Amino acid sequence: MSTHAVDKHGASHGSAKSYLIGFVLSVILTAIPFWMVMDGSASHAMVLGTVVAMAVVQIFVHLIYFLHMNTSSEERWNLVALVFTVLIIAIVVVGSMWIMYNLNVNMMVH
Repeated sequence: MSTHAVDKHGASHGSAKSYLIGFVLSVILTAIPFWMVMDGSASHAMVLGTVVAMAVVQIFVHLIYFLHMNTSSEERWNLVALVFTVLIIAIVVVGSMWIMYNLNVNMMVH
């Protein structure tokens, strides 16, 4: 039995338990990097790695517990839309970084 309720239109809605689990995980995944930054005892590389790792994990927590993304056949179109969105964002971010790098290199020549 799934923890998600399905309405008459086939849309998945989470239970209070799944929302509470997602909220608690989000708070923990936010508190750990916040504590590391405020404490200041860890190295810059360790803090940066932890912040990035917790951010990636938190993305998956949000997708699973709040946006109800899963691998069932009913959710396939949502997954396709997510992959397309990630691809477009990656193209924009990488393209922008490439352009800014080339502008920096070419403007600093003189």
